[in-house]
Formats: sequence, structure tokens, C-alpha cells
Amino acid sequence: SAPRCRMNKQLIDVRVLKGDPTELSCAVSKDDVTGTWFKDGLKLTSMDGVSLEKEGLLHKLIIDKVDDIHAGKYRFEAGDIKTEASIFVEDPPQVDRVLLKNLTSVPTVAKAGEMIKIKIPYEGRLPIRATWLKDKMELADDSRVRADKTDTYTMLSISNAERKDRGDYKVRLKNDSGLLDIDLKVEVIDKPQPPAGPMKIVDSSANDVTIQWNPPKDDGGKPVQSYIIEKQQVGKSDWVALGETPRSCTTFTTNKVEQDMSYYFRVRAVNAEGSSDALESDEVTTGSKASPGAPDPPEIIDVSKDTITVSWKTPQKTGSSRIVGYVVQKRKKGTVTWVPANSVPVADKKLKVTNLKKGLQYEFCVAAVNSSGIGDFSAPSQPVFARDSAEPPGQVRDLKVTSNGRDSVTLTWNIPEVKDGSDVKGYDVEMRSSNNLSWTKCNILPIGTTTYTIRGLLPKETYVLRVTALNDCGPGEATELEACIEAVRPVVSPRFIIDNTVKNFLVVKAGNTIRVKIPFEGFPDPVVTWLKDGHPLPNHATVSTKNGTSQLLIKAAEFPDSGIYTIELMSETGKRETFSFQVQITDIPQPPGPIQLKENVSNTVTVTWEPSTSEKWESNLYYTVLKRESQKGLWRVVGDLIYTNKFTFTKLIPGRDYYFRVVAKNHLGSSGPSDTVLPWRIQKPKAEVRVRPQIYKGVNQNQPPRFLVPLKPHVVSSGSECRMSCAVGGHPPPKITWYKDGKDLSNNPAYFGTNDFGVCCLVILGVSKADEGEYMVEATNASGCAFNKASLIIKGNS
Repeated sequence: SAPRCRMNKQLIDVRVLKGDPTELSCAVSKDDVTGTWFKDGLKLTSMDGVSLEKEGLLHKLIIDKVDDIHAGKYRFEAGDIKTEASIFVEDPPQVDRVLLKNLTSVPTVAKAGEMIKIKIPYEGRLPIRATWLKDKMELADDSRVRADKTDTYTMLSISNAERKDRGDYKVRLKNDSGLLDIDLKVEVIDKPQPPAGPMKIVDSSANDVTIQWNPPKDDGGKPVQSYIIEKQQVGKSDWVALGETPRSCTTFTTNKVEQDMSYYFRVRAVNAEGSSDALESDEVTTGSKASPGAPDPPEIIDVSKDTITVSWKTPQKTGSSRIVGYVVQKRKKGTVTWVPANSVPVADKKLKVTNLKKGLQYEFCVAAVNSSGIGDFSAPSQPVFARDSAEPPGQVRDLKVTSNGRDSVTLTWNIPEVKDGSDVKGYDVEMRSSNNLSWTKCNILPIGTTTYTIRGLLPKETYVLRVTALNDCGPGEATELEACIEAVRPVVSPRFIIDNTVKNFLVVKAGNTIRVKIPFEGFPDPVVTWLKDGHPLPNHATVSTKNGTSQLLIKAAEFPDSGIYTIELMSETGKRETFSFQVQITDIPQPPGPIQLKENVSNTVTVTWEPSTSEKWESNLYYTVLKRESQKGLWRVVGDLIYTNKFTFTKLIPGRDYYFRVVAKNHLGSSGPSDTVLPWRIQKPKAEVRVRPQIYKGVNQNQPPRFLVPLKPHVVSSGSECRMSCAVGGHPPPKITWYKDGKDLSNNPAYFGTNDFGVCCLVILGVSKADEGEYMVEATNASGCAFNKASLIIKGNS
């Protein structure tokens, strides 16, 4: 006998992402075998998107694009052999790529008190569980914070935003097929908190009061710009403005006080959103003018290279209270600024001043201190050098000109050879023209480095220059050289240096920073002017120009910032150069307006809608139209890249309900949808049926009902259309009644039954989990009754 056919390769289970292609394949041992494919017990044939192929011994079932309806158990039979496997459709949560990039790369910014709404549309197998987390903690709904979820999107709403709402947020989308985490950042801008206290009274006298505070712990999300200081006299109700300090200064001194009076002081921090609440001081009482008089000038009693000891006598006028100490000040001779020599008053009438610079001359003065404050300072002491006995330094080495300009030269040199006790403390630079024997000193104070630039020289003139080293004993021997000044640099007309980094057209998302740098050249430096649409820049735009580059900066772009920006270079001779570029401010579009539906042509529907308000500022905005065929069905795109406010849909099936949705889009993402409220339906015309009467032979033509083709079990994906059909015979024609779980469906609008010459069909347009159960069809006439049952199983949740 011939060998029997056997299975050489079995089917294996397949897991595949929704929308991807897949195939099942098996192999038999004989080439002439014709096999049969089954899905969930039902025989399969080639159809749209599904093909059955045979290549020699190999049998294939190929699916071009897997959908939920393709999930199930498949069986291949060939004669008396068979093999089974399942296809599992994975449909993890997904979010539009452009929207996902915008959400994760750009923080959501809101002002305090505003509403924050973050809406994330998604797709994937239902049910999708959406969880919102903030700073790694799951968000719980309260009176202000609410996280909503539907089958197509999740949305976080925060009313009356506060600073505590800022932080790192995470949206976790999860279903049976996978997990998607989306990290977001939310920033809430507000006025700053009050300056940190307590307020310190650094100094209080009869003439002035000095207060000090700390910056606020929270600047409200925008940098503090300044502090406002006010005072209130004790016993009065009015606060009087004293002044304003920059953000870097947290100390303020006022002389707008009177002696022996009490005051309160307060400070407010100010940022771009407004001023904070005030930090107030305790009561401050000014002093009386009873400070000591000035002592005699102090005397020098000891000198070394870095210390000088001074002494003084008690002043004749000690004031209204006893003297508790003395303060000493020092200054370099030739300067006007006095520097404190002791931070704490000394009780003794002698002070050793340290950390002096060797070789410099110093002067000293002293003042007495009592309970009323510091008295008047004495006249200066005799000037004295801080130095030990030593010899003058040697000559500087390697003196040379390293660079010269149109009116300057730069000299460099090396230090002299070091001798015992002759450490160099500075240098003097002198010059004279070649036809003049008189030397002119170029520096006022000794130069502390080994380089110096001499300015104000005449072009094409020769100069003799010399450098002398200094130490505590005085100047050493000078080193000379000659230098010739070059001719004046030629005038260079202004022009722009435009390369690939400079763009003629910029698209910026609202709220982002506009930063444009334009390089240029010209000599002398041209005058740089910026304009927007031919007018001066708005106040929130800043311009900085240095080193041949001018920068335009707008920290938070707004829609009015769209326009043509022009930079102009103007030379001293009136030569003018301009460069212009366009800036377009954009954002995710606003939703379209209400939708209207009209049947302008038979069996078609024209969808029109009010344009999105974003059309005013977005030139590349377009629309997408979607439709679904029941309230529970899935949305399908029927029109995309629509640049008008009208779309005509022609593939209407009479008798079905249609819902339409319109979404506005640009390169940043999609707006919220605009949906139709009521369904659109074209009435199904009643078919004209002419029945040719049949001539029956025989005496009794009555027949009881019987089922020629019975009902079959159905397995349908959620949201799909289901048709359950059977064939019934009998005379007179039986009356057909449908039941679900024993309940009559005759008056239920969700189910639509037909009976065409004994072919009976029950139609469910968009099935859901609630439609799952046992269905029965009953046929009744005068001769009897018959019924038939079948089950309906729904895959997925609605």
C-alpha cells in the first residue's frame, strides 16, 4: 500500500504587534495533498488581507496587516492529520511621536492661579490603564487636581495652579500588551516668597540705619530683579518708600531718619510676576549725637616690611559716655579711600597693622568709639614706607614690544636677577619721543605685572621707552628700547558675515527662547540698530553687541513676536548695511469649531466646520477628518491633509449611523477634537419585491417551520460589526423573532433583523462586551414552531 501522508513541520504559536504582517506555515510529506485552514473552528478561504498559499510541501497562511480580528486558534487539516497554533495580537499603548517629543522635551509652563491641562491621546488594546505620578508618587484626585481617562486619552487638570504643583510628572500607560512611561516637567511661575529673615540691623546711629536680609527661599520660578525697601515711623500708619536695590545687594543704608526716633523697616522681593509679601524688622531706635571728638594724628612707633605699629592719645572730647575702644583706618599714599585696619574696636591706644604690601607708603587715622557710635576721625599720620633695609633691584631683562596698534604699543619683560633682600615690588614705565630728552612717566602707581600697554601715541613716530624695577629701597637701573608706531589702520566698510548658522526663517514654539547671533565686521566699529517690522524692538527683547557679534534675545516668545527682524550697521561715514530674517511663532493648534453635516449630493455627506482660531497665526495648519459607524465603534481616518474647512464623504451605506470628528494639525501636533453630536443616517430604501405565485400540487400545502441552515457560533472583536444568519422554510412563511438570553429583541434599537425570502439575519453594528451571550431565533406559523440557538463571544473590552 502507498505510504500515508504525515506532518513534517507543525504550526507554532505566534505573537505579533498589531499592524505588522505575519504568517503560519506547516509542511506535509506528500506534494499532492490539499489542506484546509480553520480559525476558531470555522473554515477559512483567501480574503482581503489574508491569503492561503501552497509551495510544494509547504502550506502558508499569510496576513498582510494583523488586526484584533485575526487573533485566535488556527488549525490546518490534510486528510487524517492536523496541526494547531494560536496567533496572539499585541497592541501596547502608543502615543503620537511628535506629541511625545513635545511633551518630553518642552516643560509645561503656567502662571500661578491658572488652569493646567495636559491631554495625552493614545491608542492600543483596551482596557488601557493610565496612572499619573508626581515626583515618583501616584497622584490622588482632590479639589484641585484631577486625572481623567477615556478609551482614547488621559488628561491631567490642575485648577488654580500653585508653586507646589511644579515638578517631575510621569504618565504610565499599561495594557495586557505592554507598558509606556512618559516623563513630563511642569513649571509654575509666581511672585517670589518674602525675603528670608530675620532682618538684621547692621548699624543704627543718629544719622543713618543699615539693614540686611537674605534672598527669598523661593524666587517663584523667575529670578529676583530687585528689592523694595520701606519704612514706617512708630505710631504712624503710612509706609514710606526709601529706595530699591538690585538683586545682588541684600544690604541697604538710609539717612532718611531722625535721631532718637523709632522705626519699622520692611523689604519686598520683586520678579517679573510681581512683588512678594514683606519681611518686617523689629522696632529700631536711632541714637543721639553724643559721639567722641577726633584724637590727635597717630604716631608711627615701629616699621617692618609688612607691619607698621601706630599709637595715639585719648581725644579731648569723649562724648556723652565713656570710650570703649578705638578704630584705625589705613590708606596708600596718593589714594583717597580709607580701609579699616581692625574689624573690632581695640581698648588699647596702640595697634600693630599687619598684611601690608612691602615697599608702599601708608597713612593712618584713628577714631574713638562710645555707646553712641564712632566719633570723628583724626587727621592722617605722617606717611611711612613698609620695608626693611635692602638695596635697589637690578635691570629688567628681555624688554621687547609684543604688539602695537594705531596709537599704542604693548611692552613685556622679565624680572631682574634676584639679589639678597632686593625683591621687586613693582615697575615704572617711562617714554620720550626721539627728538625730546625729557622723560614722561606712563603709570601713576607701580605696575605689578611684567607687561604694560602705552596708549595715546602718534602714528609713524619713533619713541624711546624704558622700564625700571622698584623695591623697598626705591628704583633700580632702567632698561631702554626704541619703538615705532605703525600707520593708522584703514577704514573697513561694515558688512555681515553670513554662514550656514544664520537662518532667514525661524519657527519657534510659543514660550521658547529666541536667540539669534549675527556676526559682522567693520572699522571703526559701526553703530548697530535692531528693528521689528520697521519699528523699535519690544521692551522684553534684549540686544547685546560685542567682539563683532550682535545677539537678539527674547526669553519667552509670544505670538506678537512673529514678524520681520532687521539688523542695521551704520558706519561713521554714513555707509549702511542691513540684514533681515523672519520669525514665526507657533504652537499646537486650537480645536476646530462646531461641525455641520449636509447631503448636497444623494448618498453623500458634506462635512463643514468652523476654522480653528490657530489659522490666524499658523500658515501650515491642516485638518484630519475621522468617522465611526456607531457610538462604540473605532475612529477611522477618512480624510487627511485638508487645507479647507470642508470634506465630502461618499462611501455611505444606507441604514447605518455615522459620527464624524475633525482635528486640526501642524508640525507640532494635533488639537483636541470637534465631534458631531447626533448621528448621520441615509434611510435605506425599501426594495420592491414582486413574488410570482407558485402553483403547488397536492391537497395540503401547509408546512411547519424548519431550519434549512442553522445558526453558527460567532467570535467577534469589540467594536466590529456582527451578522448572525440562518435559513428558514415553512408555509405559510413563518414569523421570525430574535431573543438574547431569553429576552425579546424586537423593540431594541441596538439590534436590526431582516428576513429576505426565508434568509434571516440579525445585525449588531458595533458590538461590546454587553452583547456577549446566547442568541435564539424562533420561527412560528399556523402549522407549528421551531427554534435554533448559537453563542456570541466578544474579544476585548469596550
